[in-house]
Amino acid sequence: MTDFFFGPFVLDAASSRLLRDGVEVRMRPQAFAALRTLVAHPGHFLTHEQLIGEAWGGITVSRHTVNVTIGEVRKCLDDCGSWIVWRPKMGFCLRIPQFDTLVRLGWHFANVRSREGYERALECFGSAASEAPHDHRAFEGLAACYLMKASFGIRPGREMFHAFLAAYERAVMLVGPTPELRCNYAHAIHLYQRQLDESLAEFDRVVADRPQLAIAHVRRTLLLVTMGDLDKALDSATRARAVDPLHPLSATAEVNVRIWRREFEQGVALGERAVQMHPYFMLIRVYYGMALEFAGRLEAALEQYHIGGVMSQGLAWLRGLEGACLAKLGRTGDARSILDDLLDRQQREYIDAYALARLRLALGDVEGAFADIERAVDESVSRLYAIRFDPTADRFRSDPRFARLLERYLTPVGMSASPLPAV
Repeated sequence: MTDFFFGPFVLDAASSRLLRDGVEVRMRPQAFAALRTLVAHPGHFLTHEQLIGEAWGGITVSRHTVNVTIGEVRKCLDDCGSWIVWRPKMGFCLRIPQFDTLVRLGWHFANVRSREGYERALECFGSAASEAPHDHRAFEGLAACYLMKASFGIRPGREMFHAFLAAYERAVMLVGPTPELRCNYAHAIHLYQRQLDESLAEFDRVVADRPQLAIAHVRRTLLLVTMGDLDKALDSATRARAVDPLHPLSATAEVNVRIWRREFEQGVALGERAVQMHPYFMLIRVYYGMALEFAGRLEAALEQYHIGGVMSQGLAWLRGLEGACLAKLGRTGDARSILDDLLDRQQREYIDAYALARLRLALGDVEGAFADIERAVDESVSRLYAIRFDPTADRFRSDPRFARLLERYLTPVGMSASPLPAV
């Protein structure tokens, strides 16, 4: 038996449960059987006789009983009850509106995790919001997409935060402050406003309300890295894995923290297992590659960066890591070619300033790297969250300007910080 997904619902045929946004909807067994039959034939009209044959197993019941049971199903679906339509001489049909298809398609494109994927996802969620402006799912998708565009360096974090906030507030107005929405908000004010204490307090409330929400533990891990507490970050990553050991981000979080702790061999071992479990998840390839690089296995690291770059359709920050690894291998010509390509692309699209800074630093251009990293701070680039531990930035930390740079980064957006001193 299989699960059926429709709108905000999941019909778990194996356990005879209907879930809405992860919360069980209580139904009589016969009402569930009727819904299961309709869901198995979406878009098709079923006569009373067909429903009796499938949902009642051929047991003789009256048409009135069928009608009453379908009415009960509609009530269980609440505001989605109108999706079950009746036509004389044709019977009952579950018609899932175009809105639902758009939302599901939006999440499909978002999970591609590429520049084109996010643009297409935003188109889908935007169309869904126009079609059904009173359904929170379109706005929740928009908010998540804006966050992910910033997280993957496709647009500046500071710019995306305002777009995120507008969509987030609309979703909250429609459905209330769910743990998932609050988790997104805590993540956004961490990475793009640097409101660290407020973010931690919100994550703690989310985890208390929904302890099984793995993404909350993962994002809390990143925040603790920014706050400089790698021990608590490791504990949070371990909790994420305990909550959902099969979630790809749970595996990624622990590899990530092991790298920041300079436990590279442990990161390699964890990364290798994670890649075996989630071979098509680009972030795991990235952090596995970083662990390999700093464990001294440069060729193997380069392979992972290359695979990740193909999977992400050439995201700039991954190309930057690939270029820096090439420079470390002595292939400076290839590394400079990647830098030239990124600078050329910068004339047509936004390029993550931290990606450029890492690559310039690897090529020995310290002044250019500092100029880029100052821009990255101004733009709230997400990967700066680990700037005080990131081994790719070690040469930054030996520069006397780094302490003031870190102070600027840790200052919440909107508050003043001292400018960098001249060398």
